[in-house]
Amino acid sequence: MSFKLTSALVLVAVCALSACQQDDSAETPVVESVAEQSAPVVLEHTLAALPGLEESVPVLTRKQVIVMHTDAGDVTIEVYPEAAPNAAARFVELVTNGFYTDTPVSRVVPGFVAQFGVNWRENYVAWQDNNFDDDPTLFALERGTLAFAKAGPNTNSTQVFINYIENNRLAVPQYNFTVFGKVVEGMDVVDSFKQVGDPSGGLDQGRLWNDGENYLNSLADKPTMILSTTLIE
Repeated sequence: MSFKLTSALVLVAVCALSACQQDDSAETPVVESVAEQSAPVVLEHTLAALPGLEESVPVLTRKQVIVMHTDAGDVTIEVYPEAAPNAAARFVELVTNGFYTDTPVSRVVPGFVAQFGVNWRENYVAWQDNNFDDDPTLFALERGTLAFAKAGPNTNSTQVFINYIENNRLAVPQYNFTVFGKVVEGMDVVDSFKQVGDPSGGLDQGRLWNDGENYLNSLADKPTMILSTTLIE
């Protein structure tokens, strides 16, 4: 009886150990799955590092998608917060506040840039002097990329330009224009934006800021208008 009891106890102990081992092995994939789900997913995108800065550019894991509705058609823009945090945050803030609604593409220089971002209306005009600090310039200013226009260091506010060609010369330290997003659909629409005003300077920005409605009404050749912008993702 003693031998049988001992054997039974051993058998129970072995079974218990075996069950524990099976439970552990069953739980392991669940732990790994949770870890995998929490890891950031690297985005597929077409931004390129500036030459020589390939080791400095951040990994992009986030994007925000904005559709700019114009009277020439729709333009879809991807904004990458990790590429230029200050610029990306400001652009999205302006979009969500309706700043670009019913504003002109005020400067179109074929083979260079298309620029927009002046709103003279009472609720928005104060943004003209609401500057934010520069971000480091790390990504190439290739065709379709977006950057804020400015008059010197840390003077970014509301105006943005879309590059028609590769403009990496604008990334040198004395300019430091910084890519924060890119047109991913509708670049043909951007190509069709009307050139108005001075061939290199576009419309008179002072008049736009001070009396934009009457200024636009006085023009024989009307600019392309941004009807609205929508954050969709």
